[in-house]
Amino acid sequence: MSLPAVMSSADHSQRIAIVSVYNKTGLLDLAKGLVQQNVRILASGGTARMIRESGFPVEDISAITKAPEMLAGRVKTLHPAVHAGILARDLESDEKDLAEQNINKVDFVICNLYPFKDTVAKINVSIPEAVEEIDIGGVTLIRAAAKNHKRVTILSDPEDYAGFLKELEKGEITDSSRNRYALKAFEHTADYDTAISDFFRKEYAGSGVQHLTLRYGANPHQKPAAAYKLDGPLPFKVLGGSPGYINLLDCLNAWPLVKELKQALGKPAAASFKHVSPAGAAIGLPLSEEERKVYFVNDIQGIETSALAQAYARARGADRMSSFGDIIALSDIVDVPTASIISKEVSDGVVAPGYEDAALDILKKKKGGKYLVLQMDPEYTPPATETRTVYGINLQQHRNDVEITPKSFSTIITPKDAGSLPENAARDLTVATITLKYTQSNSVCYAANGQVIGLGAGQQSRIHCTRLAGDKADNWWMRFNERVLNIKWKKGTKRADKSNAIDLLVSGELPKDGPEREAFESVFEEVPAAFTVEERESWMKELKDVCVSSDAFFPFIDNVFRAARSGAKYIAAPGGSQNDGPVFETAEKLGITFVEQNIRLFHH
Repeated sequence: MSLPAVMSSADHSQRIAIVSVYNKTGLLDLAKGLVQQNVRILASGGTARMIRESGFPVEDISAITKAPEMLAGRVKTLHPAVHAGILARDLESDEKDLAEQNINKVDFVICNLYPFKDTVAKINVSIPEAVEEIDIGGVTLIRAAAKNHKRVTILSDPEDYAGFLKELEKGEITDSSRNRYALKAFEHTADYDTAISDFFRKEYAGSGVQHLTLRYGANPHQKPAAAYKLDGPLPFKVLGGSPGYINLLDCLNAWPLVKELKQALGKPAAASFKHVSPAGAAIGLPLSEEERKVYFVNDIQGIETSALAQAYARARGADRMSSFGDIIALSDIVDVPTASIISKEVSDGVVAPGYEDAALDILKKKKGGKYLVLQMDPEYTPPATETRTVYGINLQQHRNDVEITPKSFSTIITPKDAGSLPENAARDLTVATITLKYTQSNSVCYAANGQVIGLGAGQQSRIHCTRLAGDKADNWWMRFNERVLNIKWKKGTKRADKSNAIDLLVSGELPKDGPEREAFESVFEEVPAAFTVEERESWMKELKDVCVSSDAFFPFIDNVFRAARSGAKYIAAPGGSQNDGPVFETAEKLGITFVEQNIRLFHH
């Protein structure tokens, strides 16, 4: 059945514009310009009324549809007479279809949408209220015109009216303008659809399933805040507590770190994260008696048989000052020994693929039941492309999915006659380099015994990274000195107070007098004397076979000299500096094996 002859009274050569706008900025100037160029204006609702009341000729959409607005305005422009006119191409078959139905082509569509964001921003807006503000006809007009932008001009932004009218006066809208207007139109409908999906995700997705409301953003005044996925459920479940914005940033950086360490080295892995950089990371290797004492775990039952607990003891113990209040990532199902360590430490939360029932019971009692416990889907793989918004600008890149393994360290630059790396060196360089992949740049990492021992993160100068990481490695090693191991503490001294006092002692930053000195001395039965220069130098000479990795090239030889002072035997870094030659030569002179691993690992 053919449609009625709806255009019989019209001039079939006259260009046609369909106008339906919420934002009426510039509308009358646009109407005036269209009339001056003999463009027939068809409009709907309030748009038609405003143009008509201003004295410009305008027809209602019903002039071509021969159908009134209905369903309280829900149906206005949804009609073949409208959309066939918009979607028709300059093809003989399309011309034939239009002629049979007596429909004219539409040349221009001017349409923008009610800002749905304004509706849902209202206090206590109801779902029925929001539903009524979902535009159907307008979106369809915009999308149809944008789809056919080779022929049809779509204007969705009033800022474009003036430029459009100038071109119209010259007789033709250029291809580049139609392309640009179409892109804006697609972005307009995409933003509109995003606002709608965001609203209904919060309402219908289920709390914590696809959308999770957070307490606040990076700071308490940054509200509202949320975590969500566009394409399915979140890859984690909240088993305890309530995550914050920074908590999740730490979790979502720390989890892939331990997952990759486990994949690369085949042993359980742990990371201690603070402010989106690791404070420590390690794989599960047996702990010596001294290590158990230094890491405050000599009272943990079952640690001898739990590689996961050993990994976290190392990760936490690398830099106890930085790990205070950490987010913990664990590669394996959490057992009771690991949970027992966590229960004794000041920490904000943990992420792992699962938890033994007894371990979960321990963790849920922490912080009065508010301790954050996340269960991560171990099979989750993020999309290859990642996008973030900074200051209203979207930045997009391919995710850093490079795989680091012991085989990544086969290109030995110097010494030239060196064979392949010892297994423990390849292992520790793997630990250091995977850790760098998730550390804010610039970054340099020192590792030994399957764990990070010093990490310099987020420094603008690479030598400052190297120094910071080296100082931390030195402090880590000084804690193994017999004088530190045999400190006599006052009964009841807290773990954090012990860590603070040890840090002051081993770093050489002991207060000399006054209230600070009194506070330092108050935790000891016998106050330890400061280390002399000779004592420190003698003990530091015992630190050997340390592995150092950098997320980018070393631009100057000062980095090599500093690494050597902390026992560096192996260095891995990308090449590419104009100063590579002197850097390699300095390493060779100092007896350091320099490995080029070829991949820059900046992380921001």
